[in-house]
Order: sequence, then structure tokens, then C-alpha cells
Amino acid sequence: MRIPAGRRDRLLRSPRWRGGAALLAGALPALAFPAPSLWWFAYVSLVPWLLLIRTAGTGRRAALDGWLGGAGFLLAVHHWLLPSLHVFLVVLAALLGLLWAPWGLLVSRLLGGTPSLAGVVAALVVVPSGWLMIELVRSWEGLGGPWGLLGASQWQVPAALRVASVGGVWLVSLLVLVVNTAVALLLAASGARTVAASGIVVCALAVGATGIWAPEPEQSGVARIAVVQPGVIDGPHSIERRFARSEQLTRALAGRRLDLVVWGESSVGKDLARRPDLAARIAKLSREVGADVLVNVDARQTDASGRTGIFKSAVLVGPDGPTGERYDKMRLVPFGEYVPARSALGWATSLGRAAGEDRLRGTRQVLMSVPAPTAPGLPTGTGAGEHRLRIGPLVCFESAFPDMSRRLTRDGAQLLIAQSSTSSFQHGWAPEQHASLGALRAAESGRPMVHATLTGISTVYDARGRRVGAPLGKDASRAAVFDVPLARGTTLYVRLGDWPVHGALGVLAVFCTYQGTRSFRRRTRVQPVGATAPAGRP
Repeated sequence: MRIPAGRRDRLLRSPRWRGGAALLAGALPALAFPAPSLWWFAYVSLVPWLLLIRTAGTGRRAALDGWLGGAGFLLAVHHWLLPSLHVFLVVLAALLGLLWAPWGLLVSRLLGGTPSLAGVVAALVVVPSGWLMIELVRSWEGLGGPWGLLGASQWQVPAALRVASVGGVWLVSLLVLVVNTAVALLLAASGARTVAASGIVVCALAVGATGIWAPEPEQSGVARIAVVQPGVIDGPHSIERRFARSEQLTRALAGRRLDLVVWGESSVGKDLARRPDLAARIAKLSREVGADVLVNVDARQTDASGRTGIFKSAVLVGPDGPTGERYDKMRLVPFGEYVPARSALGWATSLGRAAGEDRLRGTRQVLMSVPAPTAPGLPTGTGAGEHRLRIGPLVCFESAFPDMSRRLTRDGAQLLIAQSSTSSFQHGWAPEQHASLGALRAAESGRPMVHATLTGISTVYDARGRRVGAPLGKDASRAAVFDVPLARGTTLYVRLGDWPVHGALGVLAVFCTYQGTRSFRRRTRVQPVGATAPAGRP
């Protein structure tokens, strides 16, 4: 149905209609993420929002459209947090949505009216750079972390994963934004169509070239990794029952010639140092299956520096008990594991499932080493003919941070392991979104990734981000063994780091400098009223 031009103009001028349209347009990109996983939609999902901002007419309206769209985006991508945060999620979305207000001004300036040839080229570069700065700022742990980065929607696209190996998820986000901006220009500015179409062609050629020349990891053996997922266990004595179920599933793995058994996040609810009986039970499992067991302890513990409090820790247990190798989670989930400014925001604990007590943070990342008799090509350890497999543990939310897996890879990790649990969000999109992040981390680092969950979706990715074997679904309560291809070599992202972010900062700095200089020159050319005319002129 075609809306008459006059009525369309009236709707565009209506604050109420525009506000609702901005919220809806901002929410559309969420469909590109799991569970819907319409990855192709990401390349046009921002077009309605861009076109709406283009018609803002004033800077104030453009900023408001950006703000409301940003709030809509955050609400849609994080909707599964509603059971935990309730109305506070709306407050957080409204506050963080302000990050998109300057982006709205940027879009209005570059896409509004009839852009010149130079303006079109600038739009294709500056608008994506502005979005990337928003992703960078909101990736700070205190603002919720890098959940819902637009590039992460491309986790199942092999070509996009190759791009991630060059510039991380940041470069994939830039690619998606350039295409969206180009499509918006194709639809709205007839004089810009040639340049806009050329921008899409350049993106396609760049992706194709990346697939040809970007270095790829080389396989260097296979490790047999078992993942134990007990599933959702509620009710009285759930901690003990969950431990018993994990114990039962692990015991059934005997005789499978394993290199490592991985339990999910919070799989052990007591400090093993204070409960030697639990440590002995896990050590017995290690002897029975012939491999170390990586568990996750969520309990009051004391760390190496003497701090006592609740830590979430990856703990390695061998046939003789805990090996002494332990990693304490460093980046905590706001409200889920601690309440920011608890003295002011402590009331949030009464609204949902916010943490009643703040967890303590670890101070450094840790590499662990396990015997790996079935993995050829690994460095020989101290035992006769014994190979050692170096693993880099992450806990839950930390798999969303590109820098953490990159750091572990640079330190020598051969296998990345994320221990997770999504028991509070089993019926939303969170389990699928969380599991998908492993593909990006694997492709970025050139190292396989094991995503082992207590509840949720357990899955494994090879060094190129491709799935290995069949994942364990949300309803699964079982153990599975994966033959994980190991890899050697270094990706460009591991070598160069977050260079797309630095490039975007440079683009915005040049743009702001140019605009500021241009504005200053324009003001100096305007002669003040009442000034004396130069000699020789009337």
C-alpha cells in the first residue's frame, strides 16, 4: 500500500509517530542474531533507521531519533534479561541509548538533503566509524560488555569469519555498516547511486581478497575433549543433585581415551579446599576416565593473595586431586554477579535476580597445562613421551570479549575453553547468542574453542570458527566427546589487534577536524554588523 505524500509528510513530522518508528527501526537488527539467526538481514536491517534519521530536519530531532533507536536496539538484543532486571532494563536501555544520539547527528549531516560526491564517500566511511565507536564504548564491562555487536550476527558465515581473522569482530561490524549505509543511499539519493553501488562492490571484492590472502591456521593434531552438561536441575538440594548428575555422566566416559573433561560454570558449589571429600570424588573420576577434569567452582574461597569472598573459578583436577591450577573470573556480569555502585543501586536487588552479594574478581589470565596422550604434534612434557596441551580458560560472559581470547592465544594457548551457564535464561535467545560467540573467538584467534555449559547449548568450534560435531541443545542432560582439530599459526588479528577501532578513531578525528576548521573559516568570512568597510570600497 502506497502512503500519499502529504500523509507521509505529516507522519514524519509527528513526534509520537517518529518516536515509535525510531524504537522499532532500532530493534530490527536483533533479528540477525540467534535465535532467529537471519544473518543476511543484518546487511539491510539499519536501512529504515538511517532513512528515518535522514528526514529529521533538525539536529535535535536527529539526535532524538538516534537515542530512541539505540534504546530499541538494546531492548531487543537484551530482552532475555527482563526476568532478572524487570523495569530496570528499560532504564538501562534508555541511558545507554544516549550513545546513539551523536550518531544520529552524524547520519543526519552526511545523509540528509542531496549529498555531494564527496559527501557520499564520506558517509560510507564516517557513518560506520561512528557506529564502531558506540560498540567500543558499550563494550566496557561496566556498561554491559560487548554483547550484541553487529558483527557477531555473522558467526555462521565463513567469509565473515575470514574477515574476523584479519580485524576481529570490529572489522565485520564495519563491513555490515558500510553495506547498510550504501543501501540507504541507493534508496534515498539518486545522484549517489553509482558511488553507493561501488561501495558495495568494493566490500565484496575486499571480502573475496581476504579469503585468498589472509593466513589460515594449520592443523597440528587432534584432542579428544568431553563436555558434561547436566542440564537444568531445580528444587531442594539442587547443588548436590547437579554435582551427582555431572559425576554420573563423567563416569560413563570411561574408556573413551580422553585428553580432558570439561564441566560447565558453577558445576561445583563448594570450595574444594574446604571440602576434600568433593575433591576426592572428582579425582576418582579423573582416574576412571584417564584425563584431568576442568570444573568450575562458584563458592566462597580464598585466592592466592589472601582475599576471601565468592569467586567463580576454573579449577583443574587430576588423578591426585586439584593440580593447583586455578583461574578466577576477571570480568563480572553487571547486576548478575555484582551491583555497580551498590550503595546507590542496591534497590535493584529487590526487583529481580540481581546479585545479593558482589563476587570478587580475579587479577590475571591463566594458562593451564594438561597431559594429552591422544594429541600428536604437541610439545613433550616432563613425563616420558607425555604430550602437554595448553588450555586457556574463560568463564561465561568473558567469551564475549575479543581481547581476552587474543591475549590467551598470544600467551601460547592451543585450546580456548569457555565454561558457561544460562539457567536463568533457558527460554530466551541468550543460550543461542552465547554459544555463537565461540565461533567469532575461534576465527579471531585461530584456535579451537570449546563452549561447555551447565545449562544452555554446549558446542565446539575449530580454528576457523566452524562447528565440530553436533551441539548439545538446551534440553540436553548428557555428556559428549568431540575430536577437536588443534591448530598452529597466527592470525592477523592476533598480531595486529584492534586496528579497525584505531582506524575508525582516526577517521572521526579527521572528520571532526575538517568540520571544525570549515565552520571556523565560515564564521571568519562573515563581516560583523557595523564594521568599517575596507578603504576603496563603498
